[in-house]
Amino acid sequence: MPVSTHQPFLAEQLCLLKKSCAAAASALLAAAALVAVPAHADPADSCQGPLGAMTTRQKLAQLLMPGVTGADDARNIVAREQIGGVFIGSMTSHSLLGGDISSISGSARAGLLVSIDEEGGRVSRIPDLIGQAPSARVLAQTKTPDQVRAFAADRGRKLRALGVTVDFAPDADVFSGDANTVIGDRSFSGDPRTAGQYAEAYAEGLRDGGVLPVIKHFPGHGRASGDSHQGSVTTPSLAELQDFDLVPFRELVGGLGAGTGVMVGHLTVPGLTEPGLPTSLSPATYRLLRDGSGYGAAGFDGPIFTDDLSGMKAVSGRFDVPHAVAAALEAGADVALWLSTSQVSAVLDTLEQEVASGAFPLARVEASARRVLAAKGISAGGCAPAPTGQAAHAGPSDGEEPAETAPSDEAEPSDEAELPAQDGPPAE
Repeated sequence: MPVSTHQPFLAEQLCLLKKSCAAAASALLAAAALVAVPAHADPADSCQGPLGAMTTRQKLAQLLMPGVTGADDARNIVAREQIGGVFIGSMTSHSLLGGDISSISGSARAGLLVSIDEEGGRVSRIPDLIGQAPSARVLAQTKTPDQVRAFAADRGRKLRALGVTVDFAPDADVFSGDANTVIGDRSFSGDPRTAGQYAEAYAEGLRDGGVLPVIKHFPGHGRASGDSHQGSVTTPSLAELQDFDLVPFRELVGGLGAGTGVMVGHLTVPGLTEPGLPTSLSPATYRLLRDGSGYGAAGFDGPIFTDDLSGMKAVSGRFDVPHAVAAALEAGADVALWLSTSQVSAVLDTLEQEVASGAFPLARVEASARRVLAAKGISAGGCAPAPTGQAAHAGPSDGEEPAETAPSDEAEPSDEAELPAQDGPPAE
């Protein structure tokens, strides 16, 4: 596929790869108060709309979700760059959750999306705080969909009480093989319709509990050739995914709508991805998800998250963090996820350059920022919070010093990093 002249960074990288290889408001997600515009904000500015009162750099910062190690790390990066969200990873101090994260979110210009990988089973960040949960496979084998929804609602309420607003769960991949592989028992079933039915129940339960669910890993990691934490992986062709791996996503996007997020994996998909680019950096993949017609689904206008861009070698083996983030956002992601705050300023410098060059049009930046604000329950065009109902459900999917690089979460399975080991990786 020819590279657009509006994507010089992607073109450059492809070339290199070929050569080398408060206003308003507190809004609840599902009826609980979410984020308030801080009291120090100028009322006139906030009433003209939070987005309109932001500089270009602040709009770009809304699209970033780095991992944090604790309260000092989170507080410093919010004060310095006003990022849109933070990720609670395996290296995050649990003392952050509760009062600290709520006060830090309240200090942010537009509040924070506070995300975590809490699937249950092998992918569990805070079992000491909310209890251990069975894997997706065990839930599907032992409970009805209605029971799973109630179970997930209870988990969602516990997460929300700690200040978490986004959960990178459920896993909608289709897989029935060895439980200890990268997807393994994180999948509800090897039957596409059963996997979709249970993933939808879990997602609805999280929303009932006041947390934004993020289904993953679009367009389907279940039959991939390996572990994207360790390197590039390839799935069956797009044509082969249609009646199997894509089935749960087709049903979930249509059934849940914008009140849900979607995480895009780091996958090479013949017939879909451009040469040298995994799905997380692939414009064709984001077009497929947004438009929906290419896989028989409804169009999707909810927030799209990347998988971890720093701890998974399918991306980090070829791109540094600033350029991976730029490529992902220019390709169509709304939120770029990675593990440490140490490169946030460098990322924003790179993104500002991309906007100035025309590679990342400001209209695209603002469209993504609006989705992020909607996920926080904030209307981008004025003081009033987003409407109640499904849209409201869209709000509530790793270094202590900002200058330090957080350790890689590669040992933990998650959507940043999905490794079978419990302690280590990024988000899954």
